[in-house]
Amino acid sequence: MYKKSVVKGAAILTAANLITRVMGFFYRIYMSDTIGSEGMGLYQLVMPIYLLSWSITSSGFSTAISRLTARENAKGRCRNINRIVAVSAVLCLAVSFITAFVMFFGADFIAERIIKDVRTAVSLKILAFAVPFMAVGSCVRGYFLGMQRQAIPAFSQILEQTVRIISIVVLAPLLASKGLEYACAAAITGVLLGEAFSCLFTIISYGGFRNKCEVTPVNTMPFMKCTVLILSMAVPLAATRISASLLSALENILIPQKLQAYGETGEAAMSIYGNLTGMAIPLIQLPSALLMALSTALMPTITESAAVGNKKRIRNSVSMTIMFTSVIGIGTACLFALFPHEISVAVYDRYELGDLLIRLVPACPLLYLQIVFSGILNGLGEHVFIFRNNIVSSVINIAFICFLIPLYGTDAFIAGWCVSLAVSVGLSMYKIKLLTGIHIDIKAVLIKPVFAAAAAGLTAKCVMGWLVPSRLIYVLTAALMLIMYIVFLFALGGISIRELKKLRE
Repeated sequence: MYKKSVVKGAAILTAANLITRVMGFFYRIYMSDTIGSEGMGLYQLVMPIYLLSWSITSSGFSTAISRLTARENAKGRCRNINRIVAVSAVLCLAVSFITAFVMFFGADFIAERIIKDVRTAVSLKILAFAVPFMAVGSCVRGYFLGMQRQAIPAFSQILEQTVRIISIVVLAPLLASKGLEYACAAAITGVLLGEAFSCLFTIISYGGFRNKCEVTPVNTMPFMKCTVLILSMAVPLAATRISASLLSALENILIPQKLQAYGETGEAAMSIYGNLTGMAIPLIQLPSALLMALSTALMPTITESAAVGNKKRIRNSVSMTIMFTSVIGIGTACLFALFPHEISVAVYDRYELGDLLIRLVPACPLLYLQIVFSGILNGLGEHVFIFRNNIVSSVINIAFICFLIPLYGTDAFIAGWCVSLAVSVGLSMYKIKLLTGIHIDIKAVLIKPVFAAAAAGLTAKCVMGWLVPSRLIYVLTAALMLIMYIVFLFALGGISIRELKKLRE
Protein backbone atom coordinates (compact mmCIF):
# COMPACT_ATOMS: atom_id res chain seq x y z
CA MET A 1 0.00 0.00 0.00
CA TYR A 2 1.26 3.46 -0.87
CA LYS A 3 2.18 5.47 2.23
CA LYS A 4 1.96 9.21 2.01
CA SER A 5 4.86 10.88 3.82
CA VAL A 6 4.66 13.09 6.87
CA VAL A 7 6.53 15.74 4.89
CA LYS A 8 3.86 15.96 2.17
CA GLY A 9 0.98 16.17 4.61
CA ALA A 10 2.77 18.66 6.83
CA ALA A 11 3.70 20.80 3.81
CA ILE A 12 0.07 21.06 2.71
CA LEU A 13 -1.19 21.88 6.19
CA THR A 14 1.71 24.26 6.80
CA ALA A 15 0.89 26.23 3.68
CA ALA A 16 -2.73 26.47 4.77
CA ASN A 17 -1.80 27.38 8.35
CA LEU A 18 0.63 30.07 7.22
CA ILE A 19 -1.93 31.54 4.84
CA THR A 20 -4.65 31.55 7.50
CA ARG A 21 -2.26 32.92 10.15
CA VAL A 22 -1.24 35.78 7.85
CA MET A 23 -4.88 36.40 7.02
CA GLY A 24 -5.64 36.20 10.72
CA PHE A 25 -3.11 38.94 11.45
CA PHE A 26 -4.75 41.26 8.95
CA TYR A 27 -8.03 40.30 10.61
CA ARG A 28 -6.69 41.17 14.07
CA ILE A 29 -5.00 44.36 12.88
CA TYR A 30 -8.24 45.52 11.28
CA MET A 31 -10.19 44.61 14.40
CA SER A 32 -7.75 46.39 16.71
CA ASP A 33 -7.99 49.53 14.55
CA THR A 34 -11.79 49.31 14.42
CA ILE A 35 -12.72 48.31 17.98
CA GLY A 36 -9.50 49.13 19.88
CA SER A 37 -7.63 47.23 22.58
CA GLU A 38 -10.65 47.13 24.89
CA GLY A 39 -12.79 45.66 22.11
CA MET A 40 -10.09 43.07 21.43
CA GLY A 41 -10.15 42.19 25.11
CA LEU A 42 -13.92 41.71 24.95
CA TYR A 43 -13.52 39.46 21.90
CA GLN A 44 -10.85 37.44 23.70
CA LEU A 45 -13.26 36.86 26.61
CA VAL A 46 -15.75 35.22 24.24
CA MET A 47 -13.23 33.02 22.41
CA PRO A 48 -12.54 30.65 25.36
CA ILE A 49 -16.27 29.82 25.34
CA TYR A 50 -15.94 29.09 21.61
CA LEU A 51 -12.98 26.79 22.30
CA LEU A 52 -14.87 25.12 25.13
CA SER A 53 -17.83 24.39 22.84
CA TRP A 54 -15.40 22.91 20.30
CA SER A 55 -13.87 20.73 23.02
CA ILE A 56 -17.31 19.44 24.06
CA THR A 57 -18.76 18.80 20.61
CA SER A 58 -15.85 18.19 18.26
CA SER A 59 -12.40 17.60 19.72
CA GLY A 60 -12.82 13.99 20.83
CA PHE A 61 -14.77 12.90 17.75
CA SER A 62 -12.42 14.62 15.30
CA THR A 63 -9.30 12.96 16.76
CA ALA A 64 -11.06 9.60 17.14
CA ILE A 65 -12.19 9.67 13.50
CA SER A 66 -8.68 10.56 12.36
CA ARG A 67 -7.10 7.70 14.31
CA LEU A 68 -9.79 5.11 13.45
CA THR A 69 -9.77 6.10 9.79
CA ALA A 70 -5.98 5.75 9.63
CA ARG A 71 -6.20 2.34 11.30
CA GLU A 72 -8.99 1.00 9.10
CA ASN A 73 -7.38 2.42 5.96
CA ALA A 74 -4.09 0.70 6.83
CA LYS A 75 -6.00 -2.59 6.96
CA GLY A 76 -7.99 -1.89 3.77
CA ARG A 77 -11.44 -1.73 5.44
CA CYS A 78 -13.00 1.22 3.63
CA ARG A 79 -16.65 0.46 4.39
CA ASN A 80 -15.85 0.60 8.10
CA ILE A 81 -14.48 4.10 7.57
CA ASN A 82 -17.75 5.36 6.10
CA ARG A 83 -19.71 3.82 8.97
CA ILE A 84 -17.36 5.48 11.50
CA VAL A 85 -17.83 8.91 9.90
CA ALA A 86 -21.63 8.56 9.70
CA VAL A 87 -22.05 7.43 13.32
CA SER A 88 -19.65 10.10 14.55
CA ALA A 89 -21.55 12.82 12.68
CA VAL A 90 -24.83 11.76 14.28
CA LEU A 91 -23.31 11.68 17.76
CA CYS A 92 -21.62 15.04 17.15
CA LEU A 93 -24.84 16.67 16.02
CA ALA A 94 -26.71 15.42 19.08
CA VAL A 95 -24.09 16.85 21.43
CA SER A 96 -23.78 20.10 19.45
CA PHE A 97 -27.52 20.83 19.52
CA ILE A 98 -27.58 20.39 23.31
CA THR A 99 -24.52 22.63 23.68
CA ALA A 100 -25.95 25.28 21.37
CA PHE A 101 -29.26 25.25 23.27
CA VAL A 102 -27.51 25.78 26.61
CA MET A 103 -25.26 28.50 25.20
CA PHE A 104 -28.11 30.45 23.57
CA PHE A 105 -30.58 30.39 26.44
CA GLY A 106 -27.88 30.66 29.10
CA ALA A 107 -25.99 33.50 27.39
CA ASP A 108 -27.12 36.19 29.83
CA PHE A 109 -26.20 34.06 32.85
CA ILE A 110 -22.79 33.12 31.38
CA ALA A 111 -22.02 36.75 30.50
CA GLU A 112 -23.06 38.16 33.87
CA ARG A 113 -22.01 35.45 36.34
CA ILE A 114 -19.10 33.65 34.67
CA ILE A 115 -17.42 36.03 32.20
CA LYS A 116 -18.54 38.97 34.38
CA ASP A 117 -19.12 41.28 31.41
CA VAL A 118 -22.73 41.58 30.22
CA ARG A 119 -21.55 43.00 26.89
CA THR A 120 -20.62 39.47 25.76
CA ALA A 121 -24.20 38.11 25.91
CA VAL A 122 -25.14 39.03 22.32
CA SER A 123 -21.94 37.44 20.98
CA LEU A 124 -22.61 34.23 22.91
CA LYS A 125 -26.09 33.93 21.39
CA ILE A 126 -24.67 34.34 17.88
CA LEU A 127 -21.89 31.85 18.66
CA ALA A 128 -24.46 29.21 19.63
CA PHE A 129 -25.58 28.93 15.99
CA ALA A 130 -22.00 28.14 14.90
CA VAL A 131 -21.67 25.08 17.16
CA PRO A 132 -23.46 22.48 14.93
CA PHE A 133 -21.53 23.62 11.85
CA MET A 134 -18.27 23.43 13.78
CA ALA A 135 -19.05 19.92 15.04
CA VAL A 136 -19.93 18.36 11.68
CA GLY A 137 -17.08 20.14 9.90
CA SER A 138 -14.58 18.86 12.46
CA CYS A 139 -15.85 15.29 12.01
CA VAL A 140 -15.38 15.36 8.26
CA ARG A 141 -11.97 17.03 8.52
CA GLY A 142 -10.93 14.23 10.88
CA TYR A 143 -11.80 11.74 8.14
CA PHE A 144 -9.64 13.52 5.56
CA LEU A 145 -6.72 13.80 7.97
CA GLY A 146 -6.96 10.10 8.76
CA MET A 147 -6.96 9.30 5.04
CA GLN A 148 -3.99 11.69 4.72
CA ARG A 149 -5.93 13.83 2.25
CA GLN A 150 -4.75 17.05 3.86
CA ALA A 151 -5.67 19.35 0.97
CA ILE A 152 -9.39 19.37 1.88
CA PRO A 153 -8.94 20.41 5.55
CA ALA A 154 -6.29 22.89 4.41
CA PHE A 155 -8.59 24.60 1.94
CA SER A 156 -11.47 24.58 4.41
CA GLN A 157 -9.27 26.55 6.86
CA ILE A 158 -8.51 29.14 4.21
CA LEU A 159 -12.18 29.38 3.23
CA GLU A 160 -13.23 29.83 6.85
CA GLN A 161 -10.69 32.60 7.45
CA THR A 162 -11.63 34.35 4.21
CA VAL A 163 -15.30 34.45 5.18
CA ARG A 164 -14.37 35.77 8.63
CA ILE A 165 -12.35 38.62 7.15
CA ILE A 166 -15.05 39.59 4.65
CA SER A 167 -17.64 39.53 7.41
CA ILE A 168 -15.69 41.76 9.80
CA VAL A 169 -14.83 44.23 7.03
CA VAL A 170 -18.50 44.50 6.04
CA LEU A 171 -20.14 44.36 9.48
CA ALA A 172 -17.70 46.15 11.82
CA PRO A 173 -18.12 49.65 10.30
CA LEU A 174 -21.89 49.23 10.49
CA LEU A 175 -22.00 48.06 14.10
CA ALA A 176 -18.95 49.64 15.79
CA SER A 177 -20.75 52.97 16.20
CA LYS A 178 -23.37 51.24 18.37
CA GLY A 179 -20.80 50.25 20.98
CA LEU A 180 -18.23 47.56 21.74
CA GLU A 181 -20.98 45.02 22.44
CA TYR A 182 -22.12 45.09 18.81
CA ALA A 183 -18.62 45.49 17.39
CA CYS A 184 -17.67 42.25 19.14
CA ALA A 185 -20.88 40.67 17.84
CA ALA A 186 -19.79 41.56 14.28
CA ALA A 187 -16.57 39.59 14.77
CA ILE A 188 -18.47 36.60 16.19
CA THR A 189 -20.88 36.71 13.23
CA GLY A 190 -17.81 36.23 11.07
CA VAL A 191 -16.97 33.12 13.11
CA LEU A 192 -20.49 31.77 12.50
CA LEU A 193 -20.41 32.37 8.75
CA GLY A 194 -16.88 30.98 8.47
CA GLU A 195 -17.87 27.75 10.21
CA ALA A 196 -20.98 27.40 8.03
CA PHE A 197 -19.15 27.79 4.71
CA SER A 198 -16.27 25.55 5.84
CA CYS A 199 -18.70 22.84 6.97
CA LEU A 200 -20.60 22.93 3.68
CA PHE A 201 -17.37 22.63 1.69
CA THR A 202 -16.10 19.61 3.66
CA ILE A 203 -19.46 17.80 3.37
CA ILE A 204 -19.53 18.26 -0.41
CA SER A 205 -15.91 17.07 -0.65
CA TYR A 206 -16.63 14.03 1.51
CA GLY A 207 -19.46 12.98 -0.82
CA GLY A 208 -17.01 12.55 -3.68
CA PHE A 209 -14.41 10.60 -1.69
CA ARG A 210 -17.04 8.43 0.00
CA ASN A 211 -18.41 7.20 -3.31
CA LYS A 212 -14.93 6.11 -4.39
CA CYS A 213 -14.42 4.14 -1.18
CA GLU A 214 -17.75 2.26 -1.29
CA VAL A 215 -16.52 -0.16 -3.97
CA THR A 216 -14.37 -2.10 -1.47
CA PRO A 217 -16.19 -5.44 -0.84
CA VAL A 218 -15.68 -5.67 2.94
CA ASN A 219 -18.47 -6.16 5.48
CA THR A 220 -19.40 -3.03 7.38
CA MET A 221 -18.79 -2.83 11.12
CA PRO A 222 -22.07 -3.31 13.09
CA PHE A 223 -23.68 -0.07 14.24
CA MET A 224 -23.49 -0.79 17.96
CA LYS A 225 -19.90 -1.97 17.81
CA CYS A 226 -18.98 1.15 15.83
CA THR A 227 -20.73 3.41 18.35
CA VAL A 228 -18.99 1.81 21.32
CA LEU A 229 -15.62 1.98 19.56
CA ILE A 230 -16.03 5.68 18.75
CA LEU A 231 -17.24 6.63 22.21
CA SER A 232 -14.53 4.61 23.96
CA MET A 233 -11.96 6.72 22.15
CA ALA A 234 -13.78 10.05 21.80
CA VAL A 235 -14.99 10.43 25.40
CA PRO A 236 -11.52 10.30 27.05
CA LEU A 237 -10.17 12.61 24.34
CA ALA A 238 -13.06 15.03 24.81
CA ALA A 239 -12.68 14.91 28.60
CA THR A 240 -9.05 15.92 28.20
CA ARG A 241 -9.88 18.80 25.88
CA ILE A 242 -12.89 19.92 27.93
CA SER A 243 -10.87 20.06 31.13
CA ALA A 244 -8.13 21.97 29.34
CA SER A 245 -10.66 24.38 27.81
CA LEU A 246 -12.45 24.92 31.12
CA LEU A 247 -9.19 25.70 32.86
CA SER A 248 -8.08 27.92 29.97
CA ALA A 249 -11.40 29.78 30.07
CA LEU A 250 -10.96 30.23 33.83
CA GLU A 251 -7.47 31.62 33.25
CA ASN A 252 -8.73 34.11 30.65
CA ILE A 253 -11.62 35.24 32.83
CA LEU A 254 -9.35 35.70 35.87
CA ILE A 255 -6.60 37.71 34.15
CA PRO A 256 -8.55 41.01 33.72
CA GLN A 257 -9.96 40.67 37.24
CA LYS A 258 -6.53 40.13 38.80
CA LEU A 259 -5.05 43.00 36.76
CA GLN A 260 -7.63 45.24 38.43
CA ALA A 261 -6.47 43.86 41.79
CA TYR A 262 -2.95 44.88 40.70
CA GLY A 263 -4.22 48.47 40.45
CA GLU A 264 -5.37 48.84 36.85
CA THR A 265 -8.74 50.38 36.01
CA GLY A 266 -11.35 48.15 34.37
CA GLU A 267 -10.76 49.73 30.95
CA ALA A 268 -6.96 49.56 31.30
CA ALA A 269 -7.09 45.92 32.46
CA MET A 270 -9.18 44.96 29.43
CA SER A 271 -6.78 46.82 27.10
CA ILE A 272 -3.73 45.09 28.61
CA TYR A 273 -5.51 41.76 28.34
CA GLY A 274 -6.37 42.48 24.69
CA ASN A 275 -2.77 43.42 23.88
CA LEU A 276 -1.40 40.31 25.60
CA THR A 277 -3.80 37.59 24.44
CA GLY A 278 -5.14 39.22 21.28
CA MET A 279 -1.91 40.52 19.74
CA ALA A 280 1.38 39.58 21.47
CA ILE A 281 0.72 35.88 22.10
CA PRO A 282 -0.75 35.27 18.60
CA LEU A 283 2.41 36.84 17.19
CA ILE A 284 4.74 34.37 18.92
CA GLN A 285 2.36 31.59 17.92
CA LEU A 286 2.68 32.42 14.21
CA PRO A 287 5.71 30.14 13.59
CA SER A 288 3.80 27.30 15.25
CA ALA A 289 1.73 27.03 12.03
CA LEU A 290 4.36 24.60 10.70
CA LEU A 291 4.45 22.61 13.93
CA MET A 292 0.69 22.38 14.29
CA ALA A 293 0.56 21.09 10.73
CA LEU A 294 3.36 18.62 11.45
CA SER A 295 1.62 17.50 14.65
CA THR A 296 -1.68 17.01 12.82
CA ALA A 297 -0.04 15.06 9.99
CA LEU A 298 2.09 13.04 12.40
CA MET A 299 -0.78 11.66 14.50
CA PRO A 300 -2.43 9.42 11.85
CA THR A 301 1.01 8.45 10.56
CA ILE A 302 2.07 7.17 13.99
CA THR A 303 -1.29 5.43 14.45
CA GLU A 304 -1.00 3.77 11.03
CA SER A 305 2.61 2.73 11.71
CA ALA A 306 1.62 1.26 15.09
CA ALA A 307 -1.24 -0.66 13.45
CA VAL A 308 1.18 -2.46 11.12
CA GLY A 309 4.00 -2.73 13.71
CA ASN A 310 6.45 -0.37 12.00
CA LYS A 311 8.42 0.80 15.06
CA LYS A 312 11.34 2.07 13.02
CA ARG A 313 9.13 4.54 11.20
CA ILE A 314 7.71 5.77 14.51
CA ARG A 315 11.17 6.37 15.98
CA ASN A 316 12.41 8.15 12.85
CA SER A 317 9.33 10.39 12.67
CA VAL A 318 9.44 11.29 16.36
CA SER A 319 13.20 11.92 16.45
CA MET A 320 13.21 14.14 13.37
CA THR A 321 10.12 16.01 14.52
CA ILE A 322 11.70 16.85 17.88
CA MET A 323 14.90 18.03 16.18
CA PHE A 324 13.12 20.31 13.72
CA THR A 325 10.83 21.64 16.44
CA SER A 326 13.86 22.61 18.50
CA VAL A 327 15.45 24.26 15.47
CA ILE A 328 12.34 26.32 14.77
CA GLY A 329 11.81 27.22 18.44
CA ILE A 330 15.36 28.43 19.04
CA GLY A 331 15.48 30.41 15.78
CA THR A 332 12.15 32.08 16.51
CA ALA A 333 13.12 32.91 20.09
CA CYS A 334 16.31 34.58 18.85
CA LEU A 335 14.38 36.58 16.24
CA PHE A 336 11.86 37.90 18.78
CA ALA A 337 14.60 38.57 21.35
CA LEU A 338 16.69 40.70 18.97
CA PHE A 339 13.90 42.52 17.12
CA PRO A 340 10.83 42.70 19.41
CA HIS A 341 9.92 46.33 18.74
CA GLU A 342 10.75 46.12 15.05
CA ILE A 343 8.45 43.11 14.61
CA SER A 344 5.67 44.81 16.59
CA VAL A 345 5.92 47.89 14.37
CA ALA A 346 6.06 45.80 11.18
CA VAL A 347 2.95 43.79 12.10
CA TYR A 348 0.79 46.06 14.25
CA ASP A 349 2.50 49.47 13.93
CA ARG A 350 2.68 49.53 17.75
CA TYR A 351 6.17 50.02 19.15
CA GLU A 352 5.16 49.54 22.80
CA LEU A 353 3.89 46.01 22.07
CA GLY A 354 7.54 44.97 21.76
CA ASP A 355 7.89 45.26 25.54
CA LEU A 356 5.37 42.43 25.92
CA LEU A 357 6.86 40.46 23.05
CA ILE A 358 10.40 40.28 24.44
CA ARG A 359 9.07 38.99 27.78
CA LEU A 360 7.32 36.16 25.96
CA VAL A 361 10.53 34.94 24.24
CA PRO A 362 11.30 32.11 26.73
CA ALA A 363 7.90 30.57 25.97
CA CYS A 364 8.65 30.11 22.23
CA PRO A 365 10.65 26.84 22.18
CA LEU A 366 8.59 25.39 25.04
CA LEU A 367 5.27 26.20 23.36
CA TYR A 368 6.37 24.66 20.07
CA LEU A 369 7.61 21.48 21.74
CA GLN A 370 4.33 21.15 23.61
CA ILE A 371 2.40 21.28 20.32
CA VAL A 372 4.31 18.44 18.66
CA PHE A 373 4.50 16.36 21.82
CA SER A 374 0.72 16.50 22.02
CA GLY A 375 0.43 15.17 18.46
CA ILE A 376 2.96 12.39 19.14
CA LEU A 377 1.26 11.28 22.36
CA ASN A 378 -2.17 11.38 20.72
CA GLY A 379 -0.87 9.15 17.95
CA LEU A 380 0.49 6.75 20.57
CA GLY A 381 -2.89 6.68 22.33
CA GLU A 382 -1.68 8.30 25.56
CA HIS A 383 -4.89 10.25 26.27
CA VAL A 384 -4.86 9.74 30.04
CA PHE A 385 -1.32 11.05 30.27
CA ILE A 386 -2.22 14.12 28.19
CA PHE A 387 -5.20 14.75 30.47
CA ARG A 388 -3.06 14.64 33.61
CA ASN A 389 -0.36 16.76 32.00
CA ASN A 390 -2.86 19.45 31.00
CA ILE A 391 -4.31 19.55 34.51
CA VAL A 392 -0.88 20.03 36.09
CA SER A 393 -0.01 22.75 33.58
CA SER A 394 -3.26 24.67 34.10
CA VAL A 395 -3.07 24.45 37.90
CA ILE A 396 0.37 26.08 37.75
CA ASN A 397 -0.97 28.84 35.49
CA ILE A 398 -3.99 29.52 37.69
CA ALA A 399 -1.84 29.65 40.83
CA PHE A 400 0.37 32.33 39.28
CA ILE A 401 -2.68 34.27 38.05
CA CYS A 402 -4.51 34.19 41.39
CA PHE A 403 -1.64 34.82 43.77
CA LEU A 404 1.05 36.69 41.82
CA ILE A 405 -0.68 38.88 39.21
CA PRO A 406 -2.12 41.13 41.96
CA LEU A 407 1.50 41.66 43.09
CA TYR A 408 3.49 41.72 39.83
CA GLY A 409 0.99 42.26 36.99
CA THR A 410 1.47 40.68 33.56
CA ASP A 411 5.02 39.54 34.45
CA ALA A 412 3.46 37.00 36.82
CA PHE A 413 1.24 35.59 34.07
CA ILE A 414 4.15 35.26 31.65
CA ALA A 415 6.34 33.61 34.31
CA GLY A 416 3.57 31.18 35.22
CA TRP A 417 2.99 30.32 31.56
CA CYS A 418 6.68 29.58 31.03
CA VAL A 419 6.90 27.43 34.17
CA SER A 420 3.78 25.45 33.21
CA LEU A 421 5.11 24.89 29.68
CA ALA A 422 8.48 23.72 31.04
CA VAL A 423 6.82 21.21 33.36
CA SER A 424 4.51 19.96 30.59
CA VAL A 425 7.34 19.58 28.08
CA GLY A 426 9.58 17.80 30.59
CA LEU A 427 6.92 15.26 31.53
CA SER A 428 5.96 14.68 27.89
CA MET A 429 9.57 14.18 26.82
CA TYR A 430 10.10 11.59 29.55
CA LYS A 431 6.94 9.72 28.52
CA ILE A 432 7.84 9.71 24.83
CA LYS A 433 11.32 8.35 25.57
CA LEU A 434 9.78 5.52 27.59
CA LEU A 435 7.32 4.64 24.82
CA THR A 436 9.56 4.89 21.77
CA GLY A 437 13.11 4.43 23.05
CA ILE A 438 14.33 7.41 21.03
CA HIS A 439 17.72 9.00 21.67
CA ILE A 440 17.96 12.79 21.88
CA ASP A 441 21.12 14.31 20.40
CA ILE A 442 21.77 17.43 22.54
CA LYS A 443 24.15 18.86 19.95
CA ALA A 444 21.53 18.64 17.21
CA VAL A 445 18.55 19.89 19.21
CA LEU A 446 20.23 22.57 21.33
CA ILE A 447 23.90 23.49 20.88
CA LYS A 448 24.08 23.82 17.08
CA PRO A 449 20.77 25.70 16.73
CA VAL A 450 21.82 28.17 19.48
CA PHE A 451 25.14 28.94 17.77
CA ALA A 452 23.46 29.23 14.35
CA ALA A 453 20.72 31.53 15.70
CA ALA A 454 23.24 33.76 17.50
CA ALA A 455 25.39 34.09 14.37
CA ALA A 456 22.39 34.82 12.16
CA GLY A 457 20.92 37.31 14.64
CA LEU A 458 24.15 39.27 15.04
CA THR A 459 24.59 39.38 11.27
CA ALA A 460 21.06 40.72 10.77
CA LYS A 461 21.53 43.25 13.61
CA CYS A 462 24.68 44.60 11.94
CA VAL A 463 22.94 44.89 8.58
CA MET A 464 19.98 46.77 10.11
CA GLY A 465 22.39 49.28 11.66
CA TRP A 466 23.38 50.43 8.18
CA LEU A 467 19.80 50.90 6.93
CA VAL A 468 17.12 53.56 7.39
CA PRO A 469 14.41 52.15 9.71
CA SER A 470 11.02 51.40 8.13
CA ARG A 471 8.41 48.65 8.25
CA LEU A 472 9.73 47.20 4.98
CA ILE A 473 13.30 47.18 6.28
CA TYR A 474 12.17 45.40 9.45
CA VAL A 475 10.43 42.68 7.43
CA LEU A 476 13.40 42.22 5.08
CA THR A 477 15.87 42.08 7.99
CA ALA A 478 13.79 39.40 9.74
CA ALA A 479 13.70 37.42 6.49
CA LEU A 480 17.48 37.82 6.13
CA MET A 481 18.04 36.49 9.64
CA LEU A 482 15.92 33.40 8.97
CA ILE A 483 17.78 32.72 5.72
CA MET A 484 21.14 33.13 7.44
CA TYR A 485 19.95 30.85 10.25
CA ILE A 486 19.25 28.05 7.77
CA VAL A 487 22.63 28.62 6.09
CA PHE A 488 24.49 28.47 9.42
CA LEU A 489 22.55 25.34 10.44
CA PHE A 490 23.67 23.52 7.32
CA ALA A 491 27.23 24.84 7.76
CA LEU A 492 27.37 23.57 11.35
CA GLY A 493 25.76 20.26 10.47
CA GLY A 494 22.66 21.05 12.51
CA ILE A 495 20.47 19.78 9.68
CA SER A 496 21.29 17.90 6.51
CA ILE A 497 19.64 16.55 3.38
CA ARG A 498 20.04 13.02 4.75
CA GLU A 499 18.05 13.90 7.86
CA LEU A 500 15.33 15.58 5.81
CA LYS A 501 14.96 12.39 3.81
CA LYS A 502 14.42 10.35 6.97
CA LEU A 503 10.95 11.81 7.33
CA ARG A 504 9.99 10.06 4.11
CA GLU A 505 10.91 6.62 5.40
